[in-house]
Amino acid sequence: MTALLVFLGAAAGAPLRYLVDRFVQSRHDTVFPWGTLTVNVAGSFVLGCLAGAAVDPATAALLGTGFCGGLTTYSTFGFETVRLLENRAHFHAVANVVISVVAGVGAALLGYTVLADL
Repeated sequence: MTALLVFLGAAAGAPLRYLVDRFVQSRHDTVFPWGTLTVNVAGSFVLGCLAGAAVDPATAALLGTGFCGGLTTYSTFGFETVRLLENRAHFHAVANVVISVVAGVGAALLGYTVLADL
C-alpha cells in the first residue's frame, strides 16, 4: 500500500515540477535556474510542514516521499550547476548552490515551525 501512495504522490508532483519550472523559467531571461530553485524551495517548505505537523505514515508516504520527491529535483539542481560551471558562469553556479541550500533549509524550517506551533 505504501508503494502505491508514493506512486500516486509522485504522479502529481513530477508533472507539477515540470509545469512550474517551465512557467517560472520562461519569465526570466537569465542563465540562472529560477524554475528549479522555485520547485525545490516549495518542496522543502511542504516537507517542513509535514514534519512539523507530525503526519501519519500514510500521509508522509503520499505527500512527503511521493509528492515532494516528485516535485523537487536534486539531479536537475546538480546538472544545472555543473552546466553553469562549464559555461564559465561561475558567479551564477555559486549563487545557485548557496541560494538553493539556504532557501531550502530556511523554507523547511519555516514550514516546520509554522505547523509545529499549531
